[in-house]
Amino acid sequence: MHGFQVISDPVRRRIIEILAEGEASAGDVGQIIGEEFQLSQPGVSQHLKVLRDNGFVAVRADGARRLYRIVPGPLREIDNWLERYRALWEKPLSALGEELRRSRPHADEDQPGHPAT
Repeated sequence: MHGFQVISDPVRRRIIEILAEGEASAGDVGQIIGEEFQLSQPGVSQHLKVLRDNGFVAVRADGARRLYRIVPGPLREIDNWLERYRALWEKPLSALGEELRRSRPHADEDQPGHPAT
């Protein structure tokens, strides 16, 4: 499964968001996802399995608990793929910022502490 297919699912994206904050148990992830998506623990486990099988997360045993954490490699691959397109949104935004600066050359004078002209 391609990385974009893996993260195309909103449940899996939310799991990644949760794990981006740090390692979490399957039960903790299941509780959050269950409340937010009305998904059963077995359903959450299926999403964790997809993430694990595709290298997005790793799991380790801690007694009876299973602790999950993010593996950055697949996210880095997605970011690398997006790199060639980043200019499509960064250039227009930086050009807009420059145009705004040119159109309001004395904008800082409108700020408190600066006398008005």
